[in-house]
Amino acid sequence: MSPHAGTAGLTPHTLAFVESPVQLLNVLEWAHLRAPRAEEAPGGGLTLVVLSPTDPMTRGQLRRMADLARDEGHTVRWEEARGGPAAPFQTIGGLTRLLRKADRIVMGDPFSRYVQLLLTITKARDLVVVDDGTATMEFVAQLASGERLVRWHRKGGRPGPRDLIFAPVSSSARRRLTPSTRRKVEIFSSMPIEGTPEGVTITANEFAWTRATFGPPRITKGADMVGTSLVETGVVDADRYVEAVTALAKTHGATRYFAHRRESTEKLHRLAVETGLEIVRPDLPLELIARRGPIGRTILSFPSTVVHTLPLALVGTEVRVAVCDIDPAWMTENASPRAQGFLSGVTGTAKDVHRLSAVTAA
Repeated sequence: MSPHAGTAGLTPHTLAFVESPVQLLNVLEWAHLRAPRAEEAPGGGLTLVVLSPTDPMTRGQLRRMADLARDEGHTVRWEEARGGPAAPFQTIGGLTRLLRKADRIVMGDPFSRYVQLLLTITKARDLVVVDDGTATMEFVAQLASGERLVRWHRKGGRPGPRDLIFAPVSSSARRRLTPSTRRKVEIFSSMPIEGTPEGVTITANEFAWTRATFGPPRITKGADMVGTSLVETGVVDADRYVEAVTALAKTHGATRYFAHRRESTEKLHRLAVETGLEIVRPDLPLELIARRGPIGRTILSFPSTVVHTLPLALVGTEVRVAVCDIDPAWMTENASPRAQGFLSGVTGTAKDVHRLSAVTAA
């Protein structure tokens, strides 16, 4: 643990909830912006609650990120929030006192049913949403229009039985995330935000903590590829995805493929066999991996959060981020009607990236 025990600008009653490594990274970025000279302010850190998922790769990255948070002087509380049928009740019961005492709640995923449930308990008058990637863009749009909170790749489908049961909680969460005379709402984001809801404060995440803590990286001559979970979420056909990765790697001379934490083992094995790429399972979010280096002079990606975040993390270096559009022919029959437009928007609004047209199989 670092010698400073807390962070200026953060009361002891700031409570943060994260469920992914990127969310935890962005909480650290938010805290750093609030207190760039943390060593001068002992005793004011935040309490960071990890609502741990079951996926081993995500858990591993979260453990590493939790260590970094402790090094920054924050208190980390690890909750096995999905460790069996009784786990949610135990987790919520154990957090109730902290929730009722908190003045400020920081959250990484307002679409999370867990977070929405926790929001019904707190009386905090200061709510902060930090980036959970491209989902932040959709959250802001839905908040502005008063729609129910639904993840973009599920939008357009009929609500399932669990959605209907949970609807009152989701509606309550949306009301609590709407600014009022009694409640402030801030969105801390590196994503392009349009149509900001009235009363919501937007703060830019420029990855200042990442750049101050890591790098600059050693840059190699070749190209690296960034994986995506679009197949796993049912948006893109697996065969078409493998064909696209193969063509893209061949065209640009890529040698490494940085796997997304939600990519399946079966798909990654197939990519290794059919493309010859070295599959890398990162132990930290890609922004930190790239900043630490070594990293390719060109980073190839499909539409995803990293086309917005990597240029910020790598500002001042010679690394070029290139993004390949998703061909509509790659989409599955079950893909949300909005998926193609949303992914095009992710690419089209990215700054400081080189755009590549959709590739076709060789």
